[in-house]
Amino acid sequence: MQTTLAQFNETASTDAFALQNSYLLKVRLDQGAIRAKQGSMVAYQGDVSFEHAGAGGMSKFMKKALTGEGQDLMKVSGTGEVFLADTAQHVHLIKLEGSEQITVNGRNLLAIDADIDWDIQKVQGGVSSMMAGGLFNTALRGDGWVAILSDGNPVLLDVGSAPTFADAQAAITWSQGVTTSIKTDFKLSKTLTGRSSGESVQMAFGGQGWVLVQPSEGRVGVQPASGGGGGLGNLLGG
Repeated sequence: MQTTLAQFNETASTDAFALQNSYLLKVRLDQGAIRAKQGSMVAYQGDVSFEHAGAGGMSKFMKKALTGEGQDLMKVSGTGEVFLADTAQHVHLIKLEGSEQITVNGRNLLAIDADIDWDIQKVQGGVSSMMAGGLFNTALRGDGWVAILSDGNPVLLDVGSAPTFADAQAAITWSQGVTTSIKTDFKLSKTLTGRSSGESVQMAFGGQGWVLVQPSEGRVGVQPASGGGGGLGNLLGG
C-alpha cells in the first residue's frame, strides 16, 4: 500500500521544546517538568503525569483571582514526551536567557519551563486605563522555553522605529524594554449614537524592543478542553 504519511513523522529534535508543525508542540520531559495550558495535551508517550499547578503564593493567587488574567496551567512531568496544541492555533517558541523577561497576553500562553517565573502586571495609562476598565498581562522571567499561541500568522513590529499601537486582544507578547499604556479616542457624541469606529481603546507601545501582533482579536466563545481538570485551583504557579 502506498502512503504519504511519512511527511507526518515525529520530529527528531532533541530540544526540550520543539515544533512538530505550525500547530503542534512537542515537549521532551527528560529535561525537566513543564507547565502547560490546562486541556492542551493531545497525545503523549511514556510515563507522563498531569497535576494541578499551584498558585505560587498567596499574592499571585489573589492577582489571578481578582484580575482574571493568566492561564490555568497544569504541571506535566515524567519520562516521556507530550504533544500540546490549542484549537489548531499557531505555536511559536521563545527562549529566555538569564533573567530575560517578556510579557504575554494570558490566553495566548501555551507552555513554559517549570523554572520560568511569572507575575501579573497592569498596563499603565492613568485616566485612560480606568476608562478601559484596566488591562492586565502576564510577565514571564527566567531561563528557559516559552510557547505562545497566535490565531493566525502574526506580525513582529519594531517598537523603536515608530509610534506603535495595537488592539489589546491582538497584541499577544512583547519584549523587555517595551513600555505600555492605554490610548483612547473617546468621542462621547459618536459613542452614544452608535457611530463610533469601535476602535476607541488601543494599547500604545514605547521604548525599545518588539511586539508580536496576531491577525485576530482572539477566538470568541472557545471553551478550554476538559482534560486535566478545571476550577479556580488550577492557577499559574510552580
